[in-house]
Amino acid sequence: MTRRPVSTYRLQIRPSFDLDDAAALVPYLRDLGVDWVYLSPILQAADGSDHGYDVVDPTRVDDARGGPDALARFAAAAREAGLGILVDIVPNHQGVADPRHNPWWADVLRRGRDSAWAGAFDIDGDHGDGRVRLPVLGSALAEVLRAGELSVSPGLPEGIRTAEGLDDAGAPPIGQSPPTGQSPRTGQSPPIGQSPPIGQSPRTGQSPPIGQSPPTGWAGATGFARYFDTVLPLADGTAPAQETTDADEVAAVLARQHWEVVHWRDEAQALNYRRFFTITTLAGVRVERPEVFAASHREVLRWFRDGLADGLRIDHPDGLADPGGYLDDLERAVRAVHDDDEPPYVVVEKILEHGETLPAWWATDGTTGYDAMAEIDRVLIDPRGEAGLTALDARLRADTGVPPSAGWAELIHETKRAVADGAQAAEVGRLVRCLPAPVREALGAEVARDALAELLACFPVYRSYLPDGREHLDRAAAEAASRRPELARAVAAIAPLLADPGLELSRRFMQTTGPVMAKGVEDAAFYRDTRLGTLTEVGGDPSVFSLDVAGFHAAAARRQSAWPYAMTALSTHDTKRSEDVRARLSVLAEVPERWSVALGRLREIASTGHGPFDALVWQAIVGAWPAASERLRDYAIKAARESAERTSWAAPDAAFEDRIDEVVAAAHGRAVSIVNDLVADIAPAGWSNALSAKLLQLAGPGVPDVYQGTESWDLSLVDPDNRRAVDFAARRRQLDEIDAGLLPPVDDSGAAKLLLTSRALRLRRDRPGLFTRYTPMTVAGPAAGHAIAFDRGGALAVATRLPVGLAADGGWRDTVLLRHTGPTVDVLTDRRFEGGELPLAELLELYPVALLAPVE
Repeated sequence: MTRRPVSTYRLQIRPSFDLDDAAALVPYLRDLGVDWVYLSPILQAADGSDHGYDVVDPTRVDDARGGPDALARFAAAAREAGLGILVDIVPNHQGVADPRHNPWWADVLRRGRDSAWAGAFDIDGDHGDGRVRLPVLGSALAEVLRAGELSVSPGLPEGIRTAEGLDDAGAPPIGQSPPTGQSPRTGQSPPIGQSPPIGQSPRTGQSPPIGQSPPTGWAGATGFARYFDTVLPLADGTAPAQETTDADEVAAVLARQHWEVVHWRDEAQALNYRRFFTITTLAGVRVERPEVFAASHREVLRWFRDGLADGLRIDHPDGLADPGGYLDDLERAVRAVHDDDEPPYVVVEKILEHGETLPAWWATDGTTGYDAMAEIDRVLIDPRGEAGLTALDARLRADTGVPPSAGWAELIHETKRAVADGAQAAEVGRLVRCLPAPVREALGAEVARDALAELLACFPVYRSYLPDGREHLDRAAAEAASRRPELARAVAAIAPLLADPGLELSRRFMQTTGPVMAKGVEDAAFYRDTRLGTLTEVGGDPSVFSLDVAGFHAAAARRQSAWPYAMTALSTHDTKRSEDVRARLSVLAEVPERWSVALGRLREIASTGHGPFDALVWQAIVGAWPAASERLRDYAIKAARESAERTSWAAPDAAFEDRIDEVVAAAHGRAVSIVNDLVADIAPAGWSNALSAKLLQLAGPGVPDVYQGTESWDLSLVDPDNRRAVDFAARRRQLDEIDAGLLPPVDDSGAAKLLLTSRALRLRRDRPGLFTRYTPMTVAGPAAGHAIAFDRGGALAVATRLPVGLAADGGWRDTVLLRHTGPTVDVLTDRRFEGGELPLAELLELYPVALLAPVE
C-alpha cells in the first residue's frame, strides 16, 4: 500500500544547495521529526535558475542541482532514515528564454510545423502565418537592423545543450502510448487546437519512422541568429555564408525563418503561444496529448520505478487544458511503473477562493495548503481592529489624494480588467479568434474582445471545470451585463459558447481565467489593499478580516472529513510574507491606535507620497525587522511595481522609486528608534501568534508542511527573499541543546519555535494513532475566547489567540480546559497533567501553546 506522509519538509534545491546538500541534511530532518522530504523542482532548468520552475529539459535531473547520481544518493540517504520523498513537478510549461538549452523549443524554431515537437507547445501558428512570434526586441525590427544589433551566422553558437540522440532527448515512447492523437481516457482526438500530434507533419499527416526522425534541437543545425543574449536557430538551408549584420542580408534571412522576432511591447497583438501567466519565456506545454505526456513524464515515472520518489506536487494545474484528466493520466502512468494497488500521493497547487471546494473527482489527495493558511491566520486576528485599520486607510487616502476605497470586489474587478486589457491581451485576442466566425463578425472583433475581457474580470474564482462550475460563468455573465449594459447583447451571445466544454473557446477561456485572477489579485490588488498585510496572502480574501473559533473548528472538521491528507502550509516559496512576519503584523489588529500613531510619526520622517503604500512598506519594515536595507528595498520596489499605481515594471517612475529609497533609508536612520520601539512592543505578542499558528498547523488535520527554516523564526518577505539560504547548522545546534533538556524562553532566538516544531512532528510521526479525528474541546471561564483547543483522537492541542487583549483583561484567571480525565503529558515541557479541568494559567504558564498526549 502506498504510504501517505504524516508531515513534509520543503527544501529549495538549487545550484547553491543541491541534492547532495539535501542528502547531508537528512539526519537533521529525521531528528526534527520530519516524515517526508519535499523537494522543489529538480528537472533540468534554465541556467542560473534558483527556483527550478523554468524547466528546459524534462527528460533528466538538473546537472546544476546534482544530476541523477545525486538524486540517487539523496534517495538512499532518505530511505536509510525512513523518510519518504515528495517532488514538485511543472507539467504546464517549459522555459524557452534560451533555445540553446531547450532542445524541444529549438527544434520547433528550426523546423516549424515540420518539427517532431511542433505539437508539444500550444502555438497558434495560423495567427503568425505559420511562424512562432518572439517578443524579444527592445525596439522595432527595422531599428534593430539599422543599428546592426541582430546578426546571422553559419555554424553553431557556443553554449548549446544537445540531447544524446532522440530517445535521450525525450522522444515519445510510441510503442508504449495509446494510438497517436488519441486520449488514453476517451480514445478521442486531442480536444484543443489544430496542430497535428507530435511527429506528424501538418502537410503530409505522416509520422517520421521511429529512429529516422530528425535529431532534436540543434544537432545538425547550420546557422543561428543573435540579438544580444538571445540566440535562435536558423532554418536548414537559410544560413549565410559568413556572419553578417547587414540590414538587407539579415532581413532576407529572417524572412525565411519559422520564427519572427518583434518588439516586446507588441506582444499583446503579436504573441501566438500560450505562456505561464504573463511570462513569455515560459511556453505552455500540451500535456493533454498522450505523446507529450509520455515524453515529458518519462523521467518522473523513472523516479517511481526506481524508488526515488513516493509522491508529487503538481504546479499550476489550472493552466492545463484538462486538470482532472491530467491527474487521471498521471495516476494511471505511475501505477503502470510502480507495482502498487494504491494511487500515488499527489497534491495540487490549487488556489481556492473563500467558500470554494476542491473538485472531488480529481485524482489527488488535496491542495498544497493555502486554504488552511488563510483559516489559521484569520482565527488569530482580532475582529475589533477592523474598524480602526479601515479608518486609518481612509485617512491615508484622503491625506495623499488617493481615491477612497470602493471595496475589495470593486478593486479586484479594476485590477483584473486591467490585466485582461493589458498583460493578458494576447490571450484575449486568441479567445476572439476562437469565436465562431458568424458570432465574431456579427459582434465585431473589438466588441467581442471587450465582452470577453469583462467576463474574465467578473469571473469569481480561478477557473471552472465544465460541466462543473457553470454557476461561476452564469454569475460572471450576469455581473458583466449589469456593469456594462451596452455589452449585454455580446455577453448573451458569447456566454453559451463558453459554457460548452466541447468547444476550444470554452477550454481556452478556462485556461485564461486563472492568469487574470492571479495577476489581477495576487500580483496587483494584494499590493493595493494595505490595511493589514496578513490579509493579503496567497489564498486569502482580504474582505474576510477574521475568523472566529467556531468557524475555525468547522473548517478543520471539514478538512479532516473530506481531505485528511491534503497539505497544510504557513509559509511557501510563493507567500508574500513568511508566517512569522504575518504573525507579528496580526498584532496590529489588536493595537490599531498604537499603529496609527507610530505610522504617523514614521511618515513625518519619510513618505512615498502615497498613504496606503506607505502603510504597506512600513508594515513590511516592522514585520521583517531587523531586515537589511537591501532586502527591504527589493521588497518595496517589487511591491510598488506589481501594484502598478505610481510605478510599474513596464514604466518605472524614478522619482517615486527614489522616495521608496528614502523610506527604506529612514528605517535604519532617522526613524530607527520609532521602529525599534514599535517592534519591541508588538514582537512578544507576535511570537505568541507564531507559536499558536504553528501548533494549529502541526497538530491540525491534513499533512503539515514545514517550509525550509521555518522551524525557527523566519522573517522573510516575497520571493526571492523567501529563498535565502538557511543556517541549518545553527538549527542543528539548537535542536541538540533542546534534546539535552533545554526549555528555551520565548525570545528572539527562535528556539521555542524549534522546540514546538520538533515535538509536534515527532509525536505525529511516532504516535499516528493520536491523530485520527478532530473534536473541538470546551474552554470555560472569563478568557475562554482567547483559547483554541481540539482533540485529534488522543493528542490535545491548546493555543492562545489575541494575546494583547488577554493580558489587558488580566490573563487566564479562572479559565479552564475541560477534557477527559487521565494522565497526560505536555510534550513541549514534559509536565504531567491529570484531572478533567485544567487551569490554562497553569497549562500555559511557560508557553502560549501546549500539546498533550496520553502517558505511555
